[in-house]
Amino acid sequence: MKLPSKVSHSIAAKRSKATLLVSGLVLVGGSFIPSVQMVLADSFQDQINSLNAQNSNTRNLVNGLQAQAASYQDAINQLQGQINGLQASINGNLAQQASLQQQIVDAQAQIDQEKAYLASDVKAMYVDGTPGTLEMLATSKNLSDFVDKQEYRTSVQNKLQDTLKKIAELQQELQTKKAQVDQLLSEEQDQKNQLAGAQAQQSALLTYNQSQQATYNAQIKANSSQIAQLRAQQAAANKTLGSNVVAGDPGHGGYPAYLDNAGQDTLIDPWGMYNRECVSYTAWKVKQNYGYMPYWGGRGNANEWPGDARGAGIPTGSTPRADSVAIWNVGAFGHAMWVEAVNGDGSIYVSQYNYDYTGHYSEMLVSAAKAASFTYIYFD
Repeated sequence: MKLPSKVSHSIAAKRSKATLLVSGLVLVGGSFIPSVQMVLADSFQDQINSLNAQNSNTRNLVNGLQAQAASYQDAINQLQGQINGLQASINGNLAQQASLQQQIVDAQAQIDQEKAYLASDVKAMYVDGTPGTLEMLATSKNLSDFVDKQEYRTSVQNKLQDTLKKIAELQQELQTKKAQVDQLLSEEQDQKNQLAGAQAQQSALLTYNQSQQATYNAQIKANSSQIAQLRAQQAAANKTLGSNVVAGDPGHGGYPAYLDNAGQDTLIDPWGMYNRECVSYTAWKVKQNYGYMPYWGGRGNANEWPGDARGAGIPTGSTPRADSVAIWNVGAFGHAMWVEAVNGDGSIYVSQYNYDYTGHYSEMLVSAAKAASFTYIYFD
């Protein structure tokens, strides 16, 4: 099959045209019929827009929750650090408490031992035949000897009493220190319990936060699945357009290299649409041929272009013309094509992007029957 050559067109040499404005009607076989496909496409697009809006809002919520979760986790970590510090102090004080307790026990044992010594000495002096004062005086060689014996006995008794007193004082000091450590341990344990309670609250908030994130992410996943299904419906609809698809122009219709070489949907073109989409390509062709293209960012789906054009005062119609934009209102998004040439039998030759829904450039001969169902936008 011989393909028609492209009909050249420029701003300086515009052809005369007959403008046909339609609103909600499509010219098929010489008669106007209601544009049911457009209604269906708009219905699909309403779903897509709603799902995308939900996902955008939900992602914002998730981002906020993630920031909030980070603050909860930071608080938990800080509280854990304080708990660890308190526990280390508690462990040290517990060791000191045990040491003091052991010293108190040892002091008591020493007191008991010294008391036993004192009791033994007293018993030896007064019970077990130790001479009394008169006997000591009578048996002493002289008064000096008596005084020495009396002073020795008194000295022994005083030494034992001093030892008992010092040990008792040490025991009292140890008891005081232990009481202070006991009080400190009680206070530290109270602080630890308070910190643990605060940490438990932060952990509960974090768990709830993560549960919300999981719920929202599940919603995003479900919405994305629905969007994928609608896109698949659009891709399937595109395949019914025709089978005469060829790779066509190696230069891809002059589409800018920086948009063409980047991954699909990774860049926004000068008209607010994602790169390597059908609408981005046709926007470029309008700019390339006529020197202007309205900024339709955020309204870039193909099935929205006829309404956007009418809203901007740009004529639309059902008659195919070379160097016009053809809109096929089918599927969830519709499909935009650049009309390269119109044949005498009513068929048209178009160039396009993303016909295969993988972001590739292609060219195609469209039958007259299919071409008659398109809406055309005349930017000249």
